[in-house]
Amino acid sequence: MKIGNIEIEKAICLAPMEDVTDQAFRLICKRLGADIVYTEFTSSEAIIREIPRALSKIAINEEERPVGIQLFGGVESSMEEAAKIAASFQPDLIDVNCGCWVKNHVARGEGAALLKDLPQFERIVRSTVQATKLPVTVKTRLGWDHKSIVIVEAAKMVEQAGAKALTIHCRTRSQAHEGEADWCWLEKVKKAVSIPIIGNGDVKTVEDVKNMFETGCDGVMIGRAAISNPWIFQEAKHYLKTGILPEPISIKDRIEFCVEHLKLAVELKSLRNSILPFRKYFSAYLKGIPHVARLRSDLMQLTELEPTINRLYQFLDEQSSVMAVA
Repeated sequence: MKIGNIEIEKAICLAPMEDVTDQAFRLICKRLGADIVYTEFTSSEAIIREIPRALSKIAINEEERPVGIQLFGGVESSMEEAAKIAASFQPDLIDVNCGCWVKNHVARGEGAALLKDLPQFERIVRSTVQATKLPVTVKTRLGWDHKSIVIVEAAKMVEQAGAKALTIHCRTRSQAHEGEADWCWLEKVKKAVSIPIIGNGDVKTVEDVKNMFETGCDGVMIGRAAISNPWIFQEAKHYLKTGILPEPISIKDRIEFCVEHLKLAVELKSLRNSILPFRKYFSAYLKGIPHVARLRSDLMQLTELEPTINRLYQFLDEQSSVMAVA
């Protein structure tokens, strides 16, 4: 798969996710094998108004590369100006979100609303492409609903507008995250355009990664599954290379990566802005570990870094003792 100066065979990417793919999580996933990572999707209107939170969301780190900044908006001039500002942060690419299903964004003509207005969809993409020398990519869905699937037409339009790749979440807007993703459209779109196609939706296991690549797509994008298993990137690469399913991640590795992630979050966003939001990751890192209820309860009460880390390592020591006795 080639996008601008990025060239990766069978790229496995981290999906942009609101309130999830901040810089700390992107770095963790990069260290665990993600080929391309993306910022949280960020409003073009907020960027051009220079709202601090929006600008902080598109800040990137050299270790993340290749990294894309994802923008959304429904007004060409705003997308154009936001793309210029985003380019000043020196990402490797700019991605245009044309698939967000959330009601308030759709009501403003943003995200998946563009699937009901392909001429406006094209104007949004073209204006972003013309605003920057960076490669511009697009992420969208199959259509508004099952009666209006327009992905093949949209893919051709995206390519003609100058986008260098297209990511397809294989659901409609009306599905949101419900129901099964329909991967058969990946093969159809791949035959219709020459730009790289990245598949997304219902990629939960390493077997899913392999099966999605068999549709002919050039890359696979993993979203929610990476929250509970950030190791999925390196596990999938191992499976694709060897055909052997990886061993389950050890409790020690889970705890140590949880601590590493927490330290990164505090370093990058401060204790106040990271310790409470980080609670959503505890459940992910501790998923499947026996006798973890008390630990999870204790972690929900802690608001300082060192006591939190100490409690995690205390649990690890307890588990090691139990295993030694067994």
